[in-house]
Amino acid sequence: MEPFPKDGESAAAAEPSRGAAPSSGVVVQVREKKGPLRAAIPYMPFPVAVICLFLNTFVPGLGTFVSAFTVLCGARTDLPDRHMCCVFWLNIAAALIQILTAIVMVGWIMSIFWGMDMVILASKYSALIPPTS
Repeated sequence: MEPFPKDGESAAAAEPSRGAAPSSGVVVQVREKKGPLRAAIPYMPFPVAVICLFLNTFVPGLGTFVSAFTVLCGARTDLPDRHMCCVFWLNIAAALIQILTAIVMVGWIMSIFWGMDMVILASKYSALIPPTS
């Protein structure tokens, strides 16, 4: 027996099969820990989130600024223990960061990712709410 596989053999063929063993019954749960700015992104209706993504793509921070006002209109966030005004100002701060750092492209990229997160959260939110018909 050779400790290393030959040139023609793959490393998977030399090792015992890991996938063939029965499951040990361990459940692994992964939970993303968000910072306060990221957790302040509101769950908006899907069309509003797409408009914010569009605005963030062409004018960095503008879609984030618009999304801050959806918090005042009752949009839910991942910060349930914070007051509505605090979450509003966190979104305004994120918009200002995006606008001020857009000069060096960081804010523009951050703004696009922020808009994509808005759309992802909106699609999850719309999947959780049953249709009203």
